[in-house]
Amino acid sequence: MDMKNVGGTPGGMRTFLLGLGMAIVGGYLLLQEVQVHGGYWNWGFGGYGRSFGITLIPLLLGIGMVFANGRSFAGRFLVGAGALIILAGIIMNLDIHFQTTSLFNTLVMLTLLVGGIGLIVRASLPMPDRHEKPREDRAE
Repeated sequence: MDMKNVGGTPGGMRTFLLGLGMAIVGGYLLLQEVQVHGGYWNWGFGGYGRSFGITLIPLLLGIGMVFANGRSFAGRFLVGAGALIILAGIIMNLDIHFQTTSLFNTLVMLTLLVGGIGLIVRASLPMPDRHEKPREDRAE
């Protein structure tokens, strides 16, 4: 593996590493300003907007079927589907808020993140070697 070539193109290792570092720092700072709160399960049915219990039915049926017959496709399917339904319900009921911060801090975070991504993309494109002399393709 040639460490000077990023993504199979000539040059760009320093640019890639700088961009990766910027993107990591910018992403970290941005995610530190985000608060995540859990809410109540509300899928539009169930009493008083809380419907977590009904999401357990496919999972529990599947678990029972798998215990009865370990090779049961239907049981395995219900276990997987029930787990996915519960995971989807957890994700759907999260409230995500950006904390109050100064405009300067927000601009620094976003500049680091987007600038780093831009440098990573630039590094994956062919870059001329700094020590190479430019070729003149003139027919005289």
